[in-house]
Amino acid sequence: EEQRRLLQNRPDQPRSPRVLRVAVIGAPNAGKSTLSNQLLGRKVFPVSKKVHTTRCKARGVITHQDTQLIILDTPGLTNPLKAKRHNLDEAMLTDPWDSMKHADLVLVLVDVSDHWTRNSLSKEVLKCLSQFPHIPSILVLNKVDLLKKKFLLLEIATDLTEGIVNGKKVEVKSALKQDDSSSAKSPLHESKVPGSHFGQERNQAQEGSGLDRSSGVGVAGTGKAQGPKHHGPEDLKDTKGWPHFQEIFMLAALRGEEVDTLKRYLLMQAKPGPWEFHSDVLTNQSPQEICDNIIREKILEYLPLEVPYGVTQVTEIWQEGECGELLIVQSLLVPRESHKRMLIGRGGKVISRIAQEAGQDLMNAFLCDVRLKLKVEVKS
Repeated sequence: EEQRRLLQNRPDQPRSPRVLRVAVIGAPNAGKSTLSNQLLGRKVFPVSKKVHTTRCKARGVITHQDTQLIILDTPGLTNPLKAKRHNLDEAMLTDPWDSMKHADLVLVLVDVSDHWTRNSLSKEVLKCLSQFPHIPSILVLNKVDLLKKKFLLLEIATDLTEGIVNGKKVEVKSALKQDDSSSAKSPLHESKVPGSHFGQERNQAQEGSGLDRSSGVGVAGTGKAQGPKHHGPEDLKDTKGWPHFQEIFMLAALRGEEVDTLKRYLLMQAKPGPWEFHSDVLTNQSPQEICDNIIREKILEYLPLEVPYGVTQVTEIWQEGECGELLIVQSLLVPRESHKRMLIGRGGKVISRIAQEAGQDLMNAFLCDVRLKLKVEVKS
């Protein structure tokens, strides 16, 4: 009731409100929801190692002093063929595009630990960027802690930007000969790319970027760049990167490394405008939607690939006790008896683990005691 009241009533407004709508896009499983949760400081978006955990666009709200950031967490950009394979709703195809229409800034997230995909943006991401070239965009390289050879980050960044950041050409050069006493703490101290977070002095928090000195490489601007060529849908097939990014960030979202640096940057980009949400709102999702998402996240985590996508969740009881505790009883409907056995597990171990972990996440999300009971039934 409190959440509904906050969402329905007109939001409070400071004297000089500022706002920024950020669309977080990327390939499935790049870490979009993990990053969104870290920016918010609470877990309100489902996270799983399996693709397509996020099924619809949801909004997270960060209110800091006079500024409000609205994080548009979107499903991973996919195509109709893959959507059909995973039995996904049509919204999975349209929601990222809808989010782009409302965005003031686009955050493109790339998983640098995936050596198969990290050196080129997916065709779906490139198509999305080329459809909305007027919206400022930044590149965020995620999971840098999993990359043992840090010097590869520069190669990856150069490929993904086509060698152009903030309108300036970028060149990679060795920094091994730099004297330690005169160098900055970041190995990317040779960066002279205006606006690039490879090595800005004003960005002091960059010192802990998860990069070590042993990478021995740097990035430098080479003065005036040639104007980046326009990308139309017809020539995207030969394109690997996007030459219009204004900034590049490197972080490890799961561990929270450098997330505050990104958050401060986003707050700085906000423009004057009225707040869309009350300052007490953390997400536009209802508590029931958060509950469904968290339970489904655990089902995705512990069941074989084909099973979770066929589970239907039905909340039977949602009761608040006298002391503020929450009792939730949910039925999980599966299409086959074999799926029921897998979901319950031997001696009920799987379903018990799902209920225990989901209950803990719900307590962290709602900041109250939660008693969660799950039942498994075959769809009639």
